[in-house]
Amino acid sequence: MGLEIKRTDFTEEDFNTFGIRLRDNLLALKQVLTRPGFGEGELSFGAELELYIVDSEGRPVHRNQEILQKLNDPLLTLELNRYNLEYNFSPALLRDNCFSKTQVEALAAIDKINQAAHEWEGRVTPVGILPTLQQSDVGYHAMTKLPRFEAITNALMLIRGGPFTIAIEGEETLQLAMEDVTLEGANTSFQIHLRVPSEEFADFYNAVQLVTPLVVAFAGNSPTLFGHKLWQETRIPLFKQSIDSRPNDSLHPIPARVNFGNNWIREGAFELFAEAAYLYRPILPICDEEDPLEIIAAGGTPNLRELQLHQGTVWLWNRPVYDPVDGGHLRIEMRALPAGPSIVDMLANAALAIGLAKLLHSQIKQLLPAIPFAYCTANFFRAAQKGMDAELFWPSLNQNEPEYFAVPDILKKLVPQIPEQLLAMGFNEEDIRPLLTVIDERLATRQTGSRWQLNKLAECCKNLHKQEALVAMLQEYQKNSDSNIPVSRWK
Repeated sequence: MGLEIKRTDFTEEDFNTFGIRLRDNLLALKQVLTRPGFGEGELSFGAELELYIVDSEGRPVHRNQEILQKLNDPLLTLELNRYNLEYNFSPALLRDNCFSKTQVEALAAIDKINQAAHEWEGRVTPVGILPTLQQSDVGYHAMTKLPRFEAITNALMLIRGGPFTIAIEGEETLQLAMEDVTLEGANTSFQIHLRVPSEEFADFYNAVQLVTPLVVAFAGNSPTLFGHKLWQETRIPLFKQSIDSRPNDSLHPIPARVNFGNNWIREGAFELFAEAAYLYRPILPICDEEDPLEIIAAGGTPNLRELQLHQGTVWLWNRPVYDPVDGGHLRIEMRALPAGPSIVDMLANAALAIGLAKLLHSQIKQLLPAIPFAYCTANFFRAAQKGMDAELFWPSLNQNEPEYFAVPDILKKLVPQIPEQLLAMGFNEEDIRPLLTVIDERLATRQTGSRWQLNKLAECCKNLHKQEALVAMLQEYQKNSDSNIPVSRWK
């Protein structure tokens, strides 16, 4: 998605050539993954944070390109809409206090961006969906004018063959049709990258899939859209529907480009890359000059740019990442967590996700027969809708029939085991201790960002009109977020 391109129109020959190169990339990837020693090295952590640019009244400020130009920071990138930015944090080894380093870098980055945005009376806010966003804030006029965004939009609209329909039912209902994909830009997230050994990828990825519903319920921070109270994590259905390019006039067998997955993986990462290549039509058929098979034959590590580019247009909630640096390695990109409420909250969510996955990693092969993948997918959407009030199907090696448990009850059994798991992975105790405290406090209070927003909104609505109440709620949210206070302590 970060690739700069110059073309927005492509011929059928472009797509055919790209398809051939994509298949060559897969052949090369299969050979790279089987090399002795591929992906060996210390585990590392990285993250990306998407941000809204807003003014003092919570209105979006359309100045992302101007801010980017002023800062000239290579870690800062543009997003689909003109009022969004993304900061890519420096990756760090687990043993190098990666969470603390990321927190320091994040706070400094936000301060730096705010100083630049002040020229346009703006500031940035980490929140899953901006509470004060209005329907007039989305549309082609809001799109960042870059060729890659134009090309992606045109391709998805062409495949769709009609408007993108949004239908989300929660406490209230929202239904509308969009002629472009800019509603996707309403979603901002905190994306985690974790390097994992190639030989452990399948088991660790499956463990991440299994625990993602728990973490989504625990981390909810997107309860509204256009003033409608919807899901605890409204980003989940909104992202899927806002760029669902499947034709709406027939029963279409292809899964949505935004999806939780189609099955547990059995052998390794190659299954996920091949599935994306064979199931989804390319939308950016831009070929690289590199011949990956020649690179392989010469003993080198190919970039596989066609595969990486295509993979960036299939939005799995947990996505495999191939990186050719230093002989190549694999990462799992966890994309389901929202931005906000505070930096320490986001890092606590990351620690919870990684710790839970490591806890279940060793027994995942025994657990998978006890939970069909469809049950895990249902858990994911149920967690997004109900948050901490959700009841999820949870596997057990002793059960005789499906059992559902409340999210807090599941977490109370698992969370005490997380410190040992994180330490075994190579995290430092002083690095994880503050985040474990945040996890314990939020589990005790059950106050997520979504719950705080809804409770605060109800309080403000007693004396204010709804839009005024949304502004007042956001302003209080920003004060707490700026102070980096865990949401469990917000009044």
